Amino acid sequence: MSSIREKDSQDGVSLKQKITSVPLRHLQQAIGSLGDVWRTPFTTFMTVLVLGISLTLPATLHLFVKNANSVVAQWGSASEITLFLKLTVSDDDGEKLAARIRLYPEVSEVTFISKAQALNDFKENSGFGEALAYLNKNPLPATLLVTPTKRAGQTQAASELLNKLEQEREVDQGKLDLEWLTRLEAMARLLEDIVLAVALLLCLSVILIIGNTIRLAILNQKDAIAVMKLVGATDNFIQRPFMYAGVWYGILGGLVANITIFTLAHYLSGAMTELTELYQSSFKLQTLSFGENMSLMAFAIILGLIGSYLSVRQHIKAIEPTAD
Repeated sequence: MSSIREKDSQDGVSLKQKITSVPLRHLQQAIGSLGDVWRTPFTTFMTVLVLGISLTLPATLHLFVKNANSVVAQWGSASEITLFLKLTVSDDDGEKLAARIRLYPEVSEVTFISKAQALNDFKENSGFGEALAYLNKNPLPATLLVTPTKRAGQTQAASELLNKLEQEREVDQGKLDLEWLTRLEAMARLLEDIVLAVALLLCLSVILIIGNTIRLAILNQKDAIAVMKLVGATDNFIQRPFMYAGVWYGILGGLVANITIFTLAHYLSGAMTELTELYQSSFKLQTLSFGENMSLMAFAIILGLIGSYLSVRQHIKAIEPTAD
């Protein structure tokens, strides 16, 4: 009976040791693979630099699209609808119409321009002030400038709002320049497609670069791998350090990419501030958020893992010990 308890105790200890030994073994191999990476500093530096630049390009394009979408959103929400009222509409009725339109959920702001104000503005800006003084009556109608909300400022929504406003009985006609909005949104979509295509190509290049680097490392240790297989080491055990090496390459490449993007954004921010001040604008260049930086790091690690996995699965299996 005691022997049975002793055996169960030994099995329990053995199972506990197995459970605790797995993460320790992984940690040892991860640290060992980092040492292997640093043993070839020039190769590591060049590989990490290429990876960092390859990850920087799509991330920079993403940053450009992010700022472009911000500008599009600001311009889209600032698009105005001009409503020309009928000549028979008095200023009081125009004010009442403006108050009624302000209640629309799609409308952010309404500005009423009376007939007299419209005529004065035309005199000042047209250069025909003296000629207009001979007119018997004011030929210009009262006008409403309607600013849609951010959601209603998009092309389709703004067109629907214009049709809705033209149904008001005091409105003679409305005007909205949809052409520039359509072009702006089309350019933003084109930029997003370009970023996606470039990102896919560069991600493929990252996988190939890491795979080739790991392949060279495997070939350099071909004899050692053959000896390990000869003494009974499994393919998974041999592959693990090379897989961790791919992870380290991804981490270092992601760090280089993040530092490069931060430096570029900081450098361009000053020039962008000077440019926007000339146009009396308060636009501020957006940088990558903390979540986006972490996503870039995670993405770089995944690419490194994929590249190393493809390489070790192909080359380590091909190495077999030979009897001399």
